[in-house]
Amino acid sequence: MRQMALSILVDNTAGVLSRVAGLFSRRGYNIDSLTVGVTEDPKFSRMTVVVTGEEVILDQIKKQLSKLIDVREIIELPSDASVCRELILVKVMATLEQRAAVIAVADIFRAKVVDVSNNALMLELTGNQAKLAAFIELLDGFQITELARTGITGLPRGAGNLK
Repeated sequence: MRQMALSILVDNTAGVLSRVAGLFSRRGYNIDSLTVGVTEDPKFSRMTVVVTGEEVILDQIKKQLSKLIDVREIIELPSDASVCRELILVKVMATLEQRAAVIAVADIFRAKVVDVSNNALMLELTGNQAKLAAFIELLDGFQITELARTGITGLPRGAGNLK
């Protein structure tokens, strides 16, 4: 089993997300992560879909996606030739005495403090999955009350682009 990230250029029209997600659900494939946003050209959106499976299944997913009418181009984002990132927001309970320790961990990872209350801090961090996992692990001694993840988004390295 391996994980694969796909960058998919699609028409920016109503129902595209539903059709792509429907393809996965109809065939019993699980989506690990899905992000979608409009591109520099408002006629197109870019989806980053992360899936895990056997090689035969991953090939089948690419073939089935390419058959959808709204899909313009699909490329796999190999880890050595692309930049993939994820954003997390983490709410951590912290007394006045604990704040300095939480902020020290945040500084190590270049996380931003985006909200402060009497007994909690909210931190924002962007990076690859390994960085985010290490950050969460270091916060393990503190009480994490909420955590939200955006899912992975990515682009191939270099001057080349989809289209």
